[in-house]
Amino acid sequence: MIYIGSDHAGYPLKQKIIEYFNEKNITFTDCGCDGEAVDYPDIAREVCKKVLSFEGAKGVLICGSGIGISIAANRLRGIRAALCADYYSAKFTRKHNDANVICFGYNIIGPGLACELLDVFLDTEFDGGRHALRIEKIEDINS
Repeated sequence: MIYIGSDHAGYPLKQKIIEYFNEKNITFTDCGCDGEAVDYPDIAREVCKKVLSFEGAKGVLICGSGIGISIAANRLRGIRAALCADYYSAKFTRKHNDANVICFGYNIIGPGLACELLDVFLDTEFDGGRHALRIEKIEDINS
């Protein structure tokens, strides 16, 4: 399952990604907003709590720059959110970091590239091995 959310600044890009999901028959849940002014930490919390509730779930978060919403998302233990605007980052955040949330900035990335990066993110598996040990160390930082 994929959970998607944005603040009001990211709303136009979220709508384009939702169109893309519908065209590709990708199952998702829209966690808000509906275009109204909201605080991005609230949306990040909503999406990330759902991601943490379901094994293998992924999240997509969008704000104006992608920075604020990714910072907020990474405050939740078990979330590994990555702000991506290029192929390499989208691929290797899955392969090496087992990221479960991808973040975009509406003012940074266009909808075509965002959808391409989503495909890469969703289709790439975590490599495990030595990378899994690093993920454990990241989780220990919050202890």
